[in-house]
Amino acid sequence: MMSIDSLKFRVNLAGSSLSTALRTGVGITAHPAAKKPAKLLQLYEFEGCPYCRLVREVLTELDLDAMIYPCPKGGKQFRPRVGKLGGKTQFPLLVDPNTGEQMYESMDIIAYLFETYAERPLPMKWRVGLLQKISSAATGIARGTNGVRVRPSRRPDKPLQLYSFESSPFARPVRDLLCELEIPYILRSAGRTRVSDWVPPAMRDALNIQSDPDQINRKALLKRAGRVSIPYLVDPNTGEEMAEAEDIIRYLTETYATA
Repeated sequence: MMSIDSLKFRVNLAGSSLSTALRTGVGITAHPAAKKPAKLLQLYEFEGCPYCRLVREVLTELDLDAMIYPCPKGGKQFRPRVGKLGGKTQFPLLVDPNTGEQMYESMDIIAYLFETYAERPLPMKWRVGLLQKISSAATGIARGTNGVRVRPSRRPDKPLQLYSFESSPFARPVRDLLCELEIPYILRSAGRTRVSDWVPPAMRDALNIQSDPDQINRKALLKRAGRVSIPYLVDPNTGEEMAEAEDIIRYLTETYATA
């Protein structure tokens, strides 16, 4: 018989898959930026925020990593810091230690990332900001309250690392939980760049297809784990590393949730 936790995960996964479909492929593929920031970008956000979602989609699109500071509603770890940094508690907030810039407003952040790192014109889809915001808000309906409200937890000493791309239906529930538990993590963007990246890991194994990624974090993950499977969690606090969303969620709950 299926456990309650497994049933909850499957319901969550169904909503996540619907969200991916509603965003019609945004946040999946990567067209790497011309240059990479020397220091990690810092993003204060919460997973269930439709405006934050847009910025995370562009992180995938531009193949940019970021230090994520989760700020769920009711959170006490990083949410108060946002008001001190920018003068108001509004999300998302981007802090770029490479340039000294910090800014609110998803469309301003997206324009900044393209101008500063992509060094190419802002694509037409990102010029229609209102349409993107409406679409992202509608997508959020499928997610309910996942990734919105804080849950009691203990904070790890070192930030975790998560290999993910924004619209991965399997990575999203993991990010939901990281957000709710206020666990800071380094987002290792791993968007798809090749046709072979679209083949699920289980199918690659069954057909004996060798992974040959050219995206930087996918290459690093292949070297690290022997295969490319998204999401992939690295916890330097315990030395644990794992793929498979349900296993990661179980691990995070047992290790960091306190209620």
